[in-house]
Amino acid sequence: MSNYLLCSNPIQGHVAPIVAIARDLVSRGHRVTVLTGSRFRDAVEAAGATHRALGGLADYDDRDVHDQLPDRDRYRGIAKLQYDVQTIFVKTVPDQFAAVEAAIDEVSPDAIVVESAFAGVLPLLIDRQHDAEAGHPPIVAVGVLPFSQSSADVAPYGLGLLPVPGGLGRIRNRVLNVLVQRVVFRATQKLANELLHSLGRPSLSSFVLDLSRVHERFLQLGPSDFEPPRRDLTPTVRFVGTVLPPAPAAGALPDWWHELDGDRPVVHVTQGTIDNKELDRLIRPTLDALADRDVLVVVSTGGRPVSELGELPANARAAEFLPYDLLMPKTDVFVTNAGYGGTQFALSHGVPLVAAGDTEDKPEVSMRVEWSGAGVNLRSGTPTAEAVREGVDRVLADPAFTDRAQALADAIAEYDTFGLIEAELEAAVLAHGSRMPAAAPVE
Repeated sequence: MSNYLLCSNPIQGHVAPIVAIARDLVSRGHRVTVLTGSRFRDAVEAAGATHRALGGLADYDDRDVHDQLPDRDRYRGIAKLQYDVQTIFVKTVPDQFAAVEAAIDEVSPDAIVVESAFAGVLPLLIDRQHDAEAGHPPIVAVGVLPFSQSSADVAPYGLGLLPVPGGLGRIRNRVLNVLVQRVVFRATQKLANELLHSLGRPSLSSFVLDLSRVHERFLQLGPSDFEPPRRDLTPTVRFVGTVLPPAPAAGALPDWWHELDGDRPVVHVTQGTIDNKELDRLIRPTLDALADRDVLVVVSTGGRPVSELGELPANARAAEFLPYDLLMPKTDVFVTNAGYGGTQFALSHGVPLVAAGDTEDKPEVSMRVEWSGAGVNLRSGTPTAEAVREGVDRVLADPAFTDRAQALADAIAEYDTFGLIEAELEAAVLAHGSRMPAAAPVE
């Protein structure tokens, strides 16, 4: 059995799949250490793994994003994405790297697994690029966000633009890629290179959002059918299916739970557990939109008090948290702010979506929902009630959305995700061993 070090930014949507992978590896007899934020110690230890805390700027609490991102509300669209990348994922690199080096010294892992946005291993990847026999363990990345890699076949990451086929689409993509890389993200690229120089490394050989190109192996979560194809995809990328969190401990269900088995279609709406400070971004418009429809609207506030919703329409029910493994099989439409994990969970149950996301990676998730045919993209994080109503009506009226969502569920079920991840790790360890020079014989 092997000894693995898993690393994640301290963000719930990034940590959850890493902890699920840790739990599976432990069940297979491997030793696992998870390096992430202090607040996730209990979750890591409950998975049977050893927890190590990040330090400095890297150890923040994602539940209080305004402390970490004080100027975030000043930005919109791709400018907000750039601010997030600089503040959360680039400026934390030195502290992440220090924590990784300390963990390697103390844990001596056979391989390192990082979620795709954990850039603290960049110095080690650069070392390997310049010396194939660099002494650190092999590094395998797991894509917990929509796949990011510049291509002639797709628009730059963050714009949320649908692919355009043919020569005109490739021309559009080339122009936009140059604009994004050399102008829009120029400051971010410069910051990343300055931090790498401070750590004694040369500049990045690729665009700052193209780290999938520099990882030794890149395992993208989700089915390949959810991702627009790229003819220039790097050969180190493999789609491995969806990591679903374990079912929570059974608790008391709301007293209205039996109503989910009625004759009315069930529409579930949530803003997740982070972007839920203003419940009128998506939840309230959905409640208003469907108040006169013959549907049952089920709200999860993601931990916010239900009282903050105000008066509920007669056809609405709400709770702070709901067990998704039990809820999704009863759901007909999922209205979501397009978090990648929640979207994958819904698709794994064949639930079509109405996606409304305009921050972080959410425009990219929403675009993929539309491109795959599994739902409607509202192209806004604050849609009007009318837009939500039209989106839900479209999905309920056209069975093609449910058919396509079910096809993706069938595709997801074909993957042995945890088995594939373990196999890729074992292959990386073997390949690394074959590259290392043989030890000198003992006299």
